[in-house]
Amino acid sequence: MALSCSSLCSHLSLIRLCGLRTNIINNTIYSPYVSCQSSLPLCRHYSSSKVRRGVGRYVASKFQRANSKYEAFLKRRFPRFFQLYHTFVEGFKLLFQDAKAVLRIKAKMHSGVQHKDLPYREMEMLRQFRRDMIKAVPLVVISIPPFANYLVFVLMYFFPRQLLIPYFWTPGQQVEFRGLYHSLRAQHHWPVLRGLESTSHKIKDAQLQSRLKDLCAKVQNGATPKVSEILAVRSLFSRPPLGIKRMSTHQMRHVSPLLFLTPRLPGFLIGRRLNSHALELLQLDRALSRLGPHQLSEAELKQACFVRGLNSSRLDANQCREWLSQWLQVSTSLKESEVSLLLHSIVFLSANYPNGSSRH
Repeated sequence: MALSCSSLCSHLSLIRLCGLRTNIINNTIYSPYVSCQSSLPLCRHYSSSKVRRGVGRYVASKFQRANSKYEAFLKRRFPRFFQLYHTFVEGFKLLFQDAKAVLRIKAKMHSGVQHKDLPYREMEMLRQFRRDMIKAVPLVVISIPPFANYLVFVLMYFFPRQLLIPYFWTPGQQVEFRGLYHSLRAQHHWPVLRGLESTSHKIKDAQLQSRLKDLCAKVQNGATPKVSEILAVRSLFSRPPLGIKRMSTHQMRHVSPLLFLTPRLPGFLIGRRLNSHALELLQLDRALSRLGPHQLSEAELKQACFVRGLNSSRLDANQCREWLSQWLQVSTSLKESEVSLLLHSIVFLSANYPNGSSRH
């Protein structure tokens, strides 16, 4: 169909602007193809990818500016809510970073590296991340129904310790909650010692029986035993009645809370969980011994001591390092069959430290 004059001019203008060949005009071929980049500086400098990147940067800068204004408004008008908001934002950043790090560690393990050969920090990250994710599962399940997220926010505000993982605790909450968790753990120190005393009557070797009683009495009198005194009874914890798989169910129910494990399970399940966590702790100690406690930051030192039974929030770095050194002397001397002694050392070494500390 013939084109009008104005339409033809319009098409020709577009052809010249973009430098493309066309067959719109019947039986007419436009001048040979000339590339945009060689003939038109405008097209060269403003390609579609660059335009998209420019738009993206513009939108991102606008969003950051608006977010900064919003945060300043919250900080000025609602300081308490701003603290919670800031904690959640930073918590999600740390959680995302750790999730990526865990994926890299998992990929390393899939390539042939065994768990026991991992560096200490990677091993500790895997352990802590798994525990945090297990705790987060119930909250995710609760938030699935429609509009349930509003209820979840209310629950998180009023019950942060029970529902939130440490990524979303404020610094003050971290100190407070760790102190509370340790107080719950410490309630089982004396029942564990009483259980050892009652079990000591079943030991036939009179010398080992006497050493175990003296060890328990020393802790009950407010002192911290020496490393040599703890290792002197190690053979008792690799066989009945104190081996990890041979302890009485009653004793296992008191030992479990030392690792923050629930005692409200059948006896055979408690034994399996205790054995699994004790072996994991033993591998973690061996990795830490290879690294050296002096390589840890103060925060890492306090976390390592807390995991092993010590309330480290009120201790300085030197005290934590001293205690951790004693712990590693015990731990790295034990075989896998003697991990029951490692669990009981949580009471032996931490019940009276630092007030009843003693040099080894």
